[in-house]
Amino acid sequence: MQLSKETLSKLNGTVQSVPTDALFALPEKVLQFGTGVLLRGLPDYFIDKANKKGIFNGRVVIVKSTDSGGTDAYEVQDGLFTHCISGIRQQKITEEYIINASVSRVLSAKSQWQQILDCASNPEMEIIISNTTEVGIVLVEEDKISNNPPVSFPGKLLAFLHERYKAFNGDVNKGMVIVPTELITDNGTKLQAIVMELAHLNNLDYAFIDWLENANTFCNSLVDRIVPGKLPVAQQKATEAKLGFTDELMIMSEPYSLWAIETSNPKVKEVLSFAKADEGVVITNDINKQRELKLRLLNGTHTFSCGIAFLSGFETVKEAMENKTMGLYVYDLMHHEIAPCVSNEKISVLEAREFSSNVLDRFRNPFIDHKWISITLNYSHKMRMRNIPLLLKHFEQDLYVPGSMALGFAAYILFMKCEPSESGTYYGEANGVVYPIQDEHAGYFHQVWKTNKPSDVVKKTLANEQIFGHDLSELPGFSFAVSSYLKAMMEEGVLNTVKNYQLNRDKVESNEA
Repeated sequence: MQLSKETLSKLNGTVQSVPTDALFALPEKVLQFGTGVLLRGLPDYFIDKANKKGIFNGRVVIVKSTDSGGTDAYEVQDGLFTHCISGIRQQKITEEYIINASVSRVLSAKSQWQQILDCASNPEMEIIISNTTEVGIVLVEEDKISNNPPVSFPGKLLAFLHERYKAFNGDVNKGMVIVPTELITDNGTKLQAIVMELAHLNNLDYAFIDWLENANTFCNSLVDRIVPGKLPVAQQKATEAKLGFTDELMIMSEPYSLWAIETSNPKVKEVLSFAKADEGVVITNDINKQRELKLRLLNGTHTFSCGIAFLSGFETVKEAMENKTMGLYVYDLMHHEIAPCVSNEKISVLEAREFSSNVLDRFRNPFIDHKWISITLNYSHKMRMRNIPLLLKHFEQDLYVPGSMALGFAAYILFMKCEPSESGTYYGEANGVVYPIQDEHAGYFHQVWKTNKPSDVVKKTLANEQIFGHDLSELPGFSFAVSSYLKAMMEEGVLNTVKNYQLNRDKVESNEA
């Protein structure tokens, strides 16, 4: 039995959230550029939840950029898909199954562009959502809205808005709320600037440009939810057997969810009424607080930890978190070193530590295979952007050396010990296994390791302002600590070094008590 509107009445009761017939009659309110699993697992999840509570009462038209993959599954399944939510919530394993009915239809920009433009004349349309990856929000100067379709996402968006302007004779009340979810800072602001410039490049009249700027609202937003997407084949079959139906569109995600949307406009908040259905949607005047928490405590912890975990032989995050030493390292790093550095006039230490607890649950998720080697991609850039500000903030607040940060730095330098391959790429070796190093500074690390002893490698690396933007060797005691940990890692092993650090620290704290 395949999932569809007709088969909903035959479900075996395992699904916790099933749509009623009334949901299929709701008007189309959202135009969504992108078919990716993040959109289905986050914005569409919130919209579906709100619809089932009678709050938002609107469905989504999805725009595919190409014909590849087709839309047959959506047509056969009446836009329905199963959302499996699996993970740890408040230190307890949780599994939930939802039938999402938010999607009304899927249209191809390549072959159904006119049907997409026709949506502009729908008076119920209020919101545009996008996730076209980071490269989607770019200016293509030669893009024309007369193309069928325009080449770029901003071009398509401009063409749609121009069509809406014409359909409603420039009615200022028919502007759209546009919420991009691409993972770039100030995504709404950047998208608006590109669309405005394209409007001028397309020689559109000033009355439209005025409407574009003043009747429409572009919101910056931040999304945070791990949505791996399609289940592994064996898990898919087991889940379908459990639920009693097949589903070609089934996805899975972790329980945690956040969609922070930046606006101070009361009218926009009312349009985004689905926020009332779930505390995971945060509408605020400033999303920097949410961005800072995520960037430092989740992403920053990943970056400090990935070298230690990978060189210790752990393949995935969940595997590392099952180890007592690694689990304690991550806890100490977040709660005792990063959280105090994140705190400011808007974020309390308590709030940072509460966020850390959620992150720990996410890292322990037994249903998601997040590989450490993937986290090491662009390792140096991530260290500079995510962690150097934390390190500097720590030394502003306190002169003692942050041990967990120093351990993470030592593992980073050891991980970057590399050799060039015949193809020009670089690779390292640990535990008898060769691993790729995809980092713009790999050549530098090859040379510095080749011509220096480990202690000098540390000194020269920390002093490299081109990599880090600061001379870290000037931080009191930091170079000595990193050198000591690097020496120990090379002689005793990475995980043993972390374990010995924890034992010695506990002894000192016990003696002081």
